[in-house]
Amino acid sequence: MKPPRRDIVGPAVTVLKGLAGGARRLGEREWFGNPLHRVMLARSLPEGLAANPRDRRPVSPAEGRRLLAGIFDLAGARLSLGASGDPLDQPSPDRAFAVALHRMGWLHDLLTQDDAGARAALRLVLDWSRVFGRWNGFSWSPEVLERRVFNLSCAARRLTAVASDAERGQVVSDLTRQARHLADIAIEPERALQRAVVVGIAGCALAGEPGEQLIDRAMAVLKVQLPVAVAADGVHASRSPEAGLELLFDLLTLDEALHQRGQAGPDEMSRTIDRLSAATRFFALPDGRLASFQGGEAVGTERIIAALAHDDDAAVPPLKAPHGGYYRLDGAGLTVMLDGAAPAAGPWSATACAQTLALEILAGSDRLITGCAWSPDAAAPQALRLTDGASTASLADASAGEPLRGLTAWGIGPRLEGPARKVEVRRHDADAGVWLECSHDGWASRFGLIHDRRLYLDLAAGELRGEDAFRPEVEGPPEDGPRRYLPFHVRFHLHPDARASLARDGKSVLLKGPSDQGWWLRNDALEVAVEPSAHFEHGRPRRSTQVVLTGQVRVDVGGRIRWKLSRAEG
Repeated sequence: MKPPRRDIVGPAVTVLKGLAGGARRLGEREWFGNPLHRVMLARSLPEGLAANPRDRRPVSPAEGRRLLAGIFDLAGARLSLGASGDPLDQPSPDRAFAVALHRMGWLHDLLTQDDAGARAALRLVLDWSRVFGRWNGFSWSPEVLERRVFNLSCAARRLTAVASDAERGQVVSDLTRQARHLADIAIEPERALQRAVVVGIAGCALAGEPGEQLIDRAMAVLKVQLPVAVAADGVHASRSPEAGLELLFDLLTLDEALHQRGQAGPDEMSRTIDRLSAATRFFALPDGRLASFQGGEAVGTERIIAALAHDDDAAVPPLKAPHGGYYRLDGAGLTVMLDGAAPAAGPWSATACAQTLALEILAGSDRLITGCAWSPDAAAPQALRLTDGASTASLADASAGEPLRGLTAWGIGPRLEGPARKVEVRRHDADAGVWLECSHDGWASRFGLIHDRRLYLDLAAGELRGEDAFRPEVEGPPEDGPRRYLPFHVRFHLHPDARASLARDGKSVLLKGPSDQGWWLRNDALEVAVEPSAHFEHGRPRRSTQVVLTGQVRVDVGGRIRWKLSRAEG
């Protein structure tokens, strides 16, 4: 009897996992909405607060003044209500605004406005409690609850300082019940570590036995999850630089809060903080922002400085993150970052992108070439996670992997299915320059072709030379019979602050960033076009452009496009 085909078994197993995950999600939702569960959350409430956790993320007093005046600018949308207005009593402009509103990240900006800001923040928190404090499917969902518990834990001391005894008891009760609920969530396993860190922070904030119980639950998860979630080089298991930075912020808050309680976290926590700090230095590019790969945006400079303020290590960042699979080239006025590993697998792939061998290129501090920078908070379609959403090569308008859709995605999350799994990168350093020779098999199962990308940073000439080629997975002489050709594209997505001009020859493209220094992108493609694109910042799109080089590959022989990026003199 023949064994079952893998291309049938794989999708069938995924569907079964989706059904099982959907059943767990429904069961969890039904239990969480049950009055008995709410009674259990309210057992043995603490009498007060203990530690005062501190969020190290930067705050904006100017934003705090606008919030005090009743102007809510959240997730790229605005709601103006006046100083005594209640945003929870108004329809939100869109879902992203509602998520940001219920996460309560705005508390930290509002609390910069001294006692007036604290009283306004307390009023809004109590308004939320009256409407949503018992149970609500949206406001108590994992994506919203995790961040709200964190923000309330860090704000609780300031809120209760201007509260009456009854209001103080309400704040402490709400925080305890929400933290216990967060600790009970089992779906979305890729967020289990972040949830546990936040539960630990809430436990530090709450006095007595209820707080200790939350800390114990959190530490048990951290001991198991930290070695899995962060590699030895500090790259997060999702391979998102931004995800690693956000985890670093939360761990720093937890570490300080534990010290306030006279406790120490597991040994692995301090090592993880050091590793995440080193990775943040590695991913910080010359424009002061993060590289934006694998579901992460280019986080702003102030945020990176704040995350590294604890770190006295001024060492030069390494040139590669071998466990996470990222490679960096520096020299000749150019900085090149390459995604040189397979996308994350399993639960970690819920935010992964099918964009193996994608590039980001900076000329000085000008970010010229990047990707669409899709992130989980982006108000954007999942299609931007496909191959053509990044600066890499795509074949026949297909993608080397796609996110799950429909009921399966609802059950286990929009995991990435069918991406590259075998990725090879070889680096060669010489006095004159640096070579990277890369390949991946993301197109092998569908077309029988391997994508090769070769990069050479010429330090003497001050230019980057590249070649993108497709070759047959199985070596051999060309087949007899009709020749089959496929189109392929090499895309260079420009940052919104950069612009492209097609030269008169119809081939060369002049790229310029904010500094107005020009760079020629020359190539031997069959066709060259400058097309619209988009780049996401703070979850919102900005208009951009992309340069698309088009070629043809003969399936049994292969094909290639060569290109070069060099400084435009004068």
